[in-house]
Amino acid sequence: MTKPVVYHIPVCPFSQRLEILLALRGQQDAVEFRVVDITKPRDPELLEKTRGTTALPVLETSGGKILKESLVILRYLDEVLDGEPLRRRDPYEHAVESMLIAKEGPFTMAGYIYVMNQDKAQRAALNDKLLGLYRDLNDFLLAYNPDGTFLFDDFGLAEAVFTPMFKRFWFLDYYEDFKLPTGPDYDRVAKWRAACMAHEATDQVSEEEIVKLYYDYALGAGNGALVDGRKVSSFVFEPSWQTRPMPPRDKYAPTASDEELGLVAAGEG
Repeated sequence: MTKPVVYHIPVCPFSQRLEILLALRGQQDAVEFRVVDITKPRDPELLEKTRGTTALPVLETSGGKILKESLVILRYLDEVLDGEPLRRRDPYEHAVESMLIAKEGPFTMAGYIYVMNQDKAQRAALNDKLLGLYRDLNDFLLAYNPDGTFLFDDFGLAEAVFTPMFKRFWFLDYYEDFKLPTGPDYDRVAKWRAACMAHEATDQVSEEEIVKLYYDYALGAGNGALVDGRKVSSFVFEPSWQTRPMPPRDKYAPTASDEELGLVAAGEG
């Protein structure tokens, strides 16, 4: 039988959720991943499959049917893969993990708005917004597993959903000097976040990779869009991110050039 196919970009947090699920289930080869270059126009064949939408990841089932939205794809794969599902079997516990997962959308949005912000005057408010969402997660974890590490006894579905966002928020540590405070309002969520990020099934990306590739996000240009005065996106595949220097930390300073970012050889731009 033909494998399901996931169209994705490797650094995408929503795709990483699926990779984490497959790693946890020991079935990394159960799905074929096909890389999409978001710095170029979408392939017409892919657009035909998705009925014109460009959001990734997209899953094509072995029968040729298309599924969109990472949480939908995550739950689908969790149901159809052989073996024990990642989601909680107990209906009440599954409801609890679903309540926590429902908090991911606002959390993710707050982090991306923060990193893409270009107005220094808004930094404090955006920082406070994200800290408020961390406090809410902290309160939830204290209510349902105050002395534990994960939401339940081990890394589960909620952790697979949140961990890619925790790792993407490395860009806030680097470009906004974001720090999670210590104390009772944050200690439980900090423990959870650290354990999620350290789990062996979540090592698909590195901090260096995130910081380099998301430089254009820090300048307000997302999804492969070009920054004014630049000709190459920080999301290009070549030159590879490993060969590039670290971008400047001050996102509010004048934009680094393509050459300074290692995106083109000197004189090519």
